[in-house]
Amino acid sequence: MNRAFIRDGLRLLGKKRLVLGIHDASFPGRDDEDLGRGSPYSRGAEDFFAFAAGLGFDGVQLGPQGITHRGSPSPYEGTLFSRSPLSLPPSRLLERGLVRHETLDALRAARPEGALERMPYHFVFDATKRLVEEAFERAQSQPELLEATRAFARTHAGWLEPDALYDALCEEHQRPWFRQWHEHSEQGAFDERLFAPVPGEKDAARARLEALRTTYRRHIERHAFTQWLLDQEHTALRRRLAGLGLALFGDLQIGLSAQDSWAYRSLFLSGYRMGAPPSRTNPSGQPWGYVVLDPAQYGSDEAPGPARAFVAARARRMLDAFDGVRIDHPHGWIDPWVYREDDPDPLHAVQTGARLFSSPDLPDHPRLAPFAIARPDQLSRSTARHADDFVQSLDEDQVARYAVFIDLIVEGVRQRGRASDAIVCEVLSTLPYPVARVLERHGLGRFRVTQKARLDDPSDVYRSENARPNDWIMLGNHDTPPIWRVVDIWYQRDEAKARAEYLAARLSGTGPGSARRREVLAEAFVSRPGALVHALFTDALASAAENVFVFFADLFGMRALYNEPGEVNDENWTLRAPHDFRRCHRERVERDEALDLPRALALALRARGGAEADALARTLDGSAAGRR
Repeated sequence: MNRAFIRDGLRLLGKKRLVLGIHDASFPGRDDEDLGRGSPYSRGAEDFFAFAAGLGFDGVQLGPQGITHRGSPSPYEGTLFSRSPLSLPPSRLLERGLVRHETLDALRAARPEGALERMPYHFVFDATKRLVEEAFERAQSQPELLEATRAFARTHAGWLEPDALYDALCEEHQRPWFRQWHEHSEQGAFDERLFAPVPGEKDAARARLEALRTTYRRHIERHAFTQWLLDQEHTALRRRLAGLGLALFGDLQIGLSAQDSWAYRSLFLSGYRMGAPPSRTNPSGQPWGYVVLDPAQYGSDEAPGPARAFVAARARRMLDAFDGVRIDHPHGWIDPWVYREDDPDPLHAVQTGARLFSSPDLPDHPRLAPFAIARPDQLSRSTARHADDFVQSLDEDQVARYAVFIDLIVEGVRQRGRASDAIVCEVLSTLPYPVARVLERHGLGRFRVTQKARLDDPSDVYRSENARPNDWIMLGNHDTPPIWRVVDIWYQRDEAKARAEYLAARLSGTGPGSARRREVLAEAFVSRPGALVHALFTDALASAAENVFVFFADLFGMRALYNEPGEVNDENWTLRAPHDFRRCHRERVERDEALDLPRALALALRARGGAEADALARTLDGSAAGRR
């Protein structure tokens, strides 16, 4: 199918963006480079991006790219500034003469069984360490690389040094987490607060930092070299994607890594942690344990404080590296749900927490009163404090105070000449009033995850008919089961017929013959799982939302989970796209077991109606029929 036909169909349906979501680890690799983990910089990814562009996608959404620790592959626990060395593409290191064929061949031979389907995280972690060490040693004979690294290090020393030193100090104090260093020695206790010394310790902290720079000079240089390589690869990726007509979206995560929690410790509010309150998505709440920026250090527009400067630096690095940005959990950027750190039961603590800026007079959280933006008379005392309507009203000045960090991100996007569709806000089941007002301030939409739609509630936020033009609509994302798995469950629970009837009503149009069309569509949609999945996708394409997101597992008809929220297991964050992705997608489409974009577009265009739409639908129908 000609990409131009797909783009024309999306244009007729009023779609601005069709974005494919895939995290770094999930990319397929070519046979001669794959150690068990993907990378957007690899040759395999280069093939994959061309495939995605050919299907009609005009954007790719990556996950967070930071360094993860050996105990967890979750990208949402990665560093904010340093990129993960696990994304270094072995084949390109080979081209640069930085690793030997023998090294790569030996690592490929040792690759665990099943590594092309799920990343063997510990093996990849250790294999990458070996590659980095060899690459750094071989770079010593390439003066131009060393000079480029030094220039890069001078520019980015503010985050390069702490990230490099963190690993070194974990080894020195024989503990994997900085809050445990005191268990090793008094020096460990001092190093825990190295970047947040208590009064009287500043001179000692400066002296210790200088000594560490000397002791771990080579460690710091190796880290800078690795980050320079990744920076070079990222720049090359941007050029390749621009040539394919693909925008690249980054992920501005809400949580901080251990490295960042240590290096920026002085910026955080003591005694409180960030989590998620009870909600439809997680009725028990989620005690994430994330640190919370101290509002007393925000400063003002005229005189930004250190906390605001920190967020500005994060946004700048993200916006310089990507065409667009996904704002992870916008609530945390606007009005975080916080809970007391001294409660021995984290679940109880998060369930009895409060909004950081909407708690002017809560008796169990008196420390939050000085930070309140909402006034006592603006609160509803008859609703739960985590409810969307707990805050009832705000004036424009108050909205501006809630919007400090979102304003900063939006302004950065505008300065780079980009539109509002360069910002993706991960708003799911809850939308507290302050968050809603901030999104309205900038014309930003929310997520409509249609697999979660409630058929018994016409006002449900996930129903496609409630989508607005600035929203992002999707069958699912990295935190939901693949749509193919969900539809299997609907059939098992005898829910498929009701879903088919709902979708038929959405897509049958109005006027003469619509009742009969609805009956015919309902029968067709419920006839087999693939038909129901495509009806769901068609419904998303036919909605008012101008932005459509597809997670890679849904595209390929996969049923395995990528991530099970709230669970810690060896399979989370490890699922990969099919190694032979072109053949796999083609054959699964022929069996009605993977998403067929021309087929869904044709049905959506017919639902829209009009001579141009009908003509294009016939062209797309011919393409889809040829594959079945």
